[in-house]
Amino acid sequence: MIYLDLFWTFFKIGLFTIGGGQAMIPMIMTNVVAKGWLEQTALIDFIAISESTPGPFAVNIATYTGIETAGIFGAICATLGVVLPSVIIITIVAKLLSNFMKRKAVGEVFTGVRSTVTGLLMSVFISLVLTMLFGISDIFNPGPVSADYIGIGLFAVIFPLSFIKIKGKKMKPILLVILSAALGVLCYGLFDYFGVVI
Repeated sequence: MIYLDLFWTFFKIGLFTIGGGQAMIPMIMTNVVAKGWLEQTALIDFIAISESTPGPFAVNIATYTGIETAGIFGAICATLGVVLPSVIIITIVAKLLSNFMKRKAVGEVFTGVRSTVTGLLMSVFISLVLTMLFGISDIFNPGPVSADYIGIGLFAVIFPLSFIKIKGKKMKPILLVILSAALGVLCYGLFDYFGVVI
């Protein structure tokens, strides 16, 4: 049954993902695309939208996948699935394990987990860059490369801006998102309008 499958898939994603919504992107891409619920390009587009709209990333992507796959009830099942593990774990920690969390061994476990999450986030970054800018969806079987020169140019402009400090402060992420969106609409719109193919 599709509703149970949506719930269970997103429950596992929510249960085994530590480090926030971005860390769950590899599992989402593997499961959602493998099951044929969304095409990889559609999923990547929605990842971008989820990052730039209000609300938790995990909830946004689960809701979208659910509604695209099985309508409103599918969205409810997927969203409940991704949220429920966190609710259960937080409840257990708050009620039973507050003293346990102070132990040195537990701290060392979380140090190791942080390193793993960093690796997952780097994997997501590299995967998205290869897919969106160069059309490579499988790094081990890349096939023909179709570079998106507009996207590469925008990336070359926006990415360094995230490190530049103005009056001792880095540019706020929301400003980078707005600037990226505006430049994307402008550049792709102009090239489309004039029929330029690059």
